[in-house]
Amino acid sequence: MIDVHCHLTYERLNEIKEKVIAEAKKTMKAVITCGYPKDCLDALELSKKHSGFLYLTLGLHPIDIVKMTDEKIREYLDFIREHRDDIVAIGEIGLDNHWFKEENDRKRFENVFIQCLDLSKELKLPVLLHLRKAEEEGFRIIMENEIKDAVFHCYGGNVTLARKIIENNYFISLTTNIGNFKNGKDIAKKFPLEQLMTETDSPFLSPFPEKPNVPQNVRIVVEKIAEIKKMSFAEVDRITTENAVRFFKI
Repeated sequence: MIDVHCHLTYERLNEIKEKVIAEAKKTMKAVITCGYPKDCLDALELSKKHSGFLYLTLGLHPIDIVKMTDEKIREYLDFIREHRDDIVAIGEIGLDNHWFKEENDRKRFENVFIQCLDLSKELKLPVLLHLRKAEEEGFRIIMENEIKDAVFHCYGGNVTLARKIIENNYFISLTTNIGNFKNGKDIAKKFPLEQLMTETDSPFLSPFPEKPNVPQNVRIVVEKIAEIKKMSFAEVDRITTENAVRFFKI
């Protein structure tokens, strides 16, 4: 199993991250954690400490963008350039029309999003997308910018758009909330397993109330996909793991 997106250096996991990683190593092939401007150094250090099991993406979430000047954003993108060989993707990056509704915010998000897409092409790295309530807009932008390798993290859009995503050879990542998300179940049922990945978005989207989500809960996603597709757990695990290995080159 591979969790293609989590946040091991985020507040709710940071204090227990070593225990979480030790447990994950018992059943998983790899975990891909995400670093933000505030924790990128810690995330880099952690990924190097657990090299060969823990991999890193670096990106700019919209919630970071609103707190940063244009100069700080340029500095952070330079930081990513400097650590190109330490990461497996640019992300998470994208748009957020759920938390941020002001037109000025949205215009700036799009501008920075395109800068990040340009960086991904410059560094020849895939992108991991955050598109909350902005799936159609984000899809249009990556198509216009001729992005070849993208995974739609924690996809929350409709099945019609999901079909376009799949037809353009992008990936959709399903999370531990799949059992409560009708479109997620429909995507698992209707689309090729070869273009699906699995994630937890830990510590978020926990399937267990009052407990933070952890990477090893990705088993729940694999189990649900297997149930929906009427396949064995082992076969779903094999294919989704191979998808992640090829995509992230790990």
